[in-house]
Amino acid sequence: MTWPGHSVLQVPVQPLEGFVRGRHAHYDPAWVSADAAFVHAHVTALGPWLAEPSPVDLAAVAEVAASVEPFAFVLERVATFDSGIVHLVPEPDGGFRTLTARLAEAFPQCPPYAGEFAPVPHLTLDLRSPEVSEESTRALLGDLVPAHCRADLLDLAWYEADGCRLLHRWPLGRRSPVLGSAP
Repeated sequence: MTWPGHSVLQVPVQPLEGFVRGRHAHYDPAWVSADAAFVHAHVTALGPWLAEPSPVDLAAVAEVAASVEPFAFVLERVATFDSGIVHLVPEPDGGFRTLTARLAEAFPQCPPYAGEFAPVPHLTLDLRSPEVSEESTRALLGDLVPAHCRADLLDLAWYEADGCRLLHRWPLGRRSPVLGSAP
């Protein structure tokens, strides 16, 4: 599923950044960001989101981010969706579900995954193929899992070939000024 030229509200997962960035580079280097602040490894909170958010929209995201306390989670279990997306399952996933529900409530015009799929928290790793399976992906991950992580940021990321970048970043659980610049 791709929505060319789209924004996503996502929780960055730095411990898996090297792996996920490497998979992007393997499949399509155009989707590897030159922006050092952009984190490829993430759990989507709401996407696709607004292409041109207003200051009011950004303030609403800041309010939602401030309303969700940072939370710990572990990434260890590899699973595959019917679509073939091989992913890690965050456990527990309640913090992600809360964040997605609050963002979807604030932006009903932006249903999660454009209404195509149920919002199931996950970190995408690869796509099943004759060469790629859960087992081969688990072997590639090696000692990267289990990854003990903490969700403490919400990013607004822009996705397009040769243009992936971070637009804004908010801390979870506290009010602060919006970091970043408009698209």
